[in-house]
Amino acid sequence: MTMEALSRRYPVWFCDIWGVVHNGRQPFLSTTHALAKHRSRGGTVILVTNSPRTRAGVARQLAQLGVDPQSHDSITTSGDVTRDLVVTHGGGKIFHLGPERDLSIFEGLNVERVSMRKAHACLCTGLFDDRTETPKDYADLLAGMKSRDLEMICANPDKIVRHGDRILYCAGALAEAYANIDGRVQMAGKPYRPIYDLALAEARRIRGGEVKREDILAIGDGPETDIRGAAAYGLDALLVAEGVTDASEGLEAAEARVRSLVPEARIAATMHQLRWD
Repeated sequence: MTMEALSRRYPVWFCDIWGVVHNGRQPFLSTTHALAKHRSRGGTVILVTNSPRTRAGVARQLAQLGVDPQSHDSITTSGDVTRDLVVTHGGGKIFHLGPERDLSIFEGLNVERVSMRKAHACLCTGLFDDRTETPKDYADLLAGMKSRDLEMICANPDKIVRHGDRILYCAGALAEAYANIDGRVQMAGKPYRPIYDLALAEARRIRGGEVKREDILAIGDGPETDIRGAAAYGLDALLVAEGVTDASEGLEAAEARVRSLVPEARIAATMHQLRWD
């Protein structure tokens, strides 16, 4: 199915960012053009990302990377969902596990960032240094958290992301490691329902009326996040086989692997990148 046909069929697009709109270094111009083209025809584009940053923080990052602001109407982030979890589950004192670049998630929240020993919960936004570390480096820290029965609030369920030609670990990988030692974990972002509820509310606000799920196309590259989350929410999906989904053996093989991982997948099309021909 062509992008033009998808635009006619689905007026609202929920589009992933990392691996779809950009690769961490530069935007994919054919994708941003396709998104802008959809909007020019009356469509709505909500960027739905597992970034642990707030909407404003992600907007700043997109601007720094040179992403065309005409490519989207709004942004919904895992960071926005996480803030609610921090308030309701954090007990006012939070140990932050993650890089300083994610500190914007605390802005305006009435919580105190403290050491692990003083914390009521842990907010995980990623590895301290995702360029050099792996989850194995966190075995002792996670064991210490488990000994105190600290609940982890995971701001980004993604386990890996492609940065240029490298694969980096994300907060979801640490959450998985913590769960494997029976640590308690609260997850924000895709594939979980709250981020889709937030995106749907935003689409309804922008369009000024009801938006049915059958009118929404979810676009993403992550089988366990984008494709599984879309299926669970009752959305058709466009699989982008360029980010964390390997398409080295062709698009059909890539889609078949994703369908084997996510049998309930509702994949309407599979592409290397969005391209409006």
